[in-house]
Amino acid sequence: MRDTIIPIVAPARAHDGQHSYAESPASPRIALTRREFLRGSGVLVGTLAFTSIFAGLAPSRVWALELQGLDTHQGEVLLAFTRQVFPHKTLDDAVYALAVKDLDAKAKADPLVRQQMVDGIARLDATAGSDWSKRAPDQQAKDVAALAGTPFFETIRTTAVVSLYSNAMAYAHFGYGAAQGDGGYLYQGFNNLSWLPDPPTGDSGPIPKDG
Repeated sequence: MRDTIIPIVAPARAHDGQHSYAESPASPRIALTRREFLRGSGVLVGTLAFTSIFAGLAPSRVWALELQGLDTHQGEVLLAFTRQVFPHKTLDDAVYALAVKDLDAKAKADPLVRQQMVDGIARLDATAGSDWSKRAPDQQAKDVAALAGTPFFETIRTTAVVSLYSNAMAYAHFGYGAAQGDGGYLYQGFNNLSWLPDPPTGDSGPIPKDG
């Protein structure tokens, strides 16, 4: 008997300008057997909130991400850590999972990165005395701040700042216009701020245009 897992798949990056999260149901699904779970495959699982703007777009409110370089617990800690580094109260864990996906890929490809992740997560667990991902958010914030500037922190920060914001789900959440083919705010109302005075033409600089 096989359990079908609906994966979180990173949509096309901003420069593609052709895909949106609404198209993600067409992405291939991951099928994992019970034996594969027992063998230690890492899997992150979550549920989209009813109020989420993604709930009506996804094929299911339940999402899952298969991990290949790290285990489930390590993925959960990285997700919680990334949320503390880039806190957005209303942003779904499903979007933060995209950052974990990229960190997991780096850990699989590079033994040094994997060891860095393993050691950093073990240090966090030791600080909490158990599972750091279950630690109170205010304590998590203090722990993350204490690690600022360390290689572990910087690997997560520099990876997540790209994967967390450069995807169609984040665009939909924050109202970014890339899915409409523009790739920015210039022609989406940014130049219609009536409360700002019009600067002299010579001070405005060139306005980029296609072609």
